[in-house]
Amino acid sequence: MSDTEGWRRCSTCREWIAFQHAYWICNVSTCNRKNTAFVFCSVECWDAHLPTMNHREAWAEEQRSPTQEAYKRQVREGKERRAPTPARRDPPVTETPAPRAPVPTVLRRPAAERAPSAPSTAPTPAPSVSAVADAGPAGRLELSDDTPEEILIVASRLKEYVRVRSGMNTSDRVLAPLSDIIRSVVDQAIQTAHADERKTVLDRDVPKKT
Repeated sequence: MSDTEGWRRCSTCREWIAFQHAYWICNVSTCNRKNTAFVFCSVECWDAHLPTMNHREAWAEEQRSPTQEAYKRQVREGKERRAPTPARRDPPVTETPAPRAPVPTVLRRPAAERAPSAPSTAPTPAPSVSAVADAGPAGRLELSDDTPEEILIVASRLKEYVRVRSGMNTSDRVLAPLSDIIRSVVDQAIQTAHADERKTVLDRDVPKKT
């Protein structure tokens, strides 16, 4: 995509963000100054910049790029400019990165699981929530309690869903209890994978609604 066809390059993957297209910014003000002005083509690219920024709390906010005509007019009026994309820097090997505070993130399957697996002779049905709950304690995996109480919900995506679904607004206070529900479901999926003697949690391990 040429300069005249693209609006800005993603600050992480350097791909062009088209005109009149969705993109994401970080809600932290330091990422939106004139000398930074980070923009991201996806939530995954926004998530990739977090380890180098050490935000105390952050989430991705969805925006929409202007039309090409509006952008040219803004450039002429001095209201818009292309921000340089910062070079990627590897952390110094002699330093220990500071621990990052809990931030909203995106639940993604590992890359190894995205490729289609070999067809099996018969599909394995996903267990129900009640079936997993009724499993006895024998052979259960001992789960670690040393896990951070992170927010596992992308606030902007949740609020947009509620708005489109019902026209309602969403309080940030719902993020914590929803994250607790996700943790409970994921714990059940872990136990199902362990019972099958696997080291990878698959989609079929996630309990179905009953």
